[in-house]
Amino acid sequence: MAEQTNYEFSAIEAKDVIATHERGWEGFTQFVTYGVVAVVVLLLALLLFVA
Repeated sequence: MAEQTNYEFSAIEAKDVIATHERGWEGFTQFVTYGVVAVVVLLLALLLFVA
């Protein structure tokens, strides 16, 4: 007995994929920016209060 498998794929537009990747990239760059700012603030605080 042969088993029949049906796959239904929705049409994915290139603009949707690009928009998803752009949102991901923007989130990543925002995370990196806030991380760098937090490290700089922490280093400045250590410089002021420890040194």
